[in-house]
Amino acid sequence: MNPITKKLQADRLIEMALREDITSEDVSTNAVMPEYRKGKVQLLCKQDGVICGLDVFARTFELLDPATETKFFVRDGDEVKKGELLAEVTGDIRVLLSGERVALNYLQRMSGIATYTRAMAKLLEGTKTKLLDTRKTTPNMRVFEKYAVRVGGGNNHRYNLSDGVLLKDNHIGAAGGVAAAVKAAKAYAPFVRKIEIEVETLDQLKEALDAGADIVMLDNMPPEDMAEAGRLTRGRAETECSGNVTKENIARLTKLGVDYISSGALTHSAPILDVSMKNLHPVD
Repeated sequence: MNPITKKLQADRLIEMALREDITSEDVSTNAVMPEYRKGKVQLLCKQDGVICGLDVFARTFELLDPATETKFFVRDGDEVKKGELLAEVTGDIRVLLSGERVALNYLQRMSGIATYTRAMAKLLEGTKTKLLDTRKTTPNMRVFEKYAVRVGGGNNHRYNLSDGVLLKDNHIGAAGGVAAAVKAAKAYAPFVRKIEIEVETLDQLKEALDAGADIVMLDNMPPEDMAEAGRLTRGRAETECSGNVTKENIARLTKLGVDYISSGALTHSAPILDVSMKNLHPVD
């Protein structure tokens, strides 16, 4: 993760997670380790996948004690195997125990997303279509989850509502129609911003193209309508396919030739990658 992003965005979120887990004290750790003692623990992989979030994992312990040292044997984006030694963490045993769950939560979640994304991205190899994520992220986890998508081989859609114009069905309803929504966006948004609009029918598509939309999102269209939409749109706008796209059904879309396929499943349905910290022991 970019060091500036990590400092300005990630650090405060990691601290929030630590404060959520320790509201006053870590009773269990303080009971068995009342004073400083240096220790070392191993980070082990428990299933095959793509590792992601190693610097966030290490940063969790560093925020509790900057003297904590983490030695990695893999890098973000590496494909790892069950039983593989990923890292060793050395420092105050109290820090290793108190930060363990939060550090693992980030690493498991981010690695799970990277693993799921890698599997979906491979299904698009050999096509011009780019795989995109969405804003369907876990609250206060977006900076981590969107980073994991990139590590897995996907691409980020807009980060938040301030990033770009995407007119969805309720925007269209509020504006009074497709053409009215596009016209309003063109009048308001800076000229450097592209205008994307969601359409559900071929009639809406034609209206969006005539209004000058830069990108059309084909939402939950039947495959035969998407194919026709690609023909109508060619040379006039970019195309994005969306709507309940998962690893299991993305293959049906690969031959459509759209520019982008977006999938909320990358962040809302990816299972974790199982990793654990084991063999904690004191060192001199």
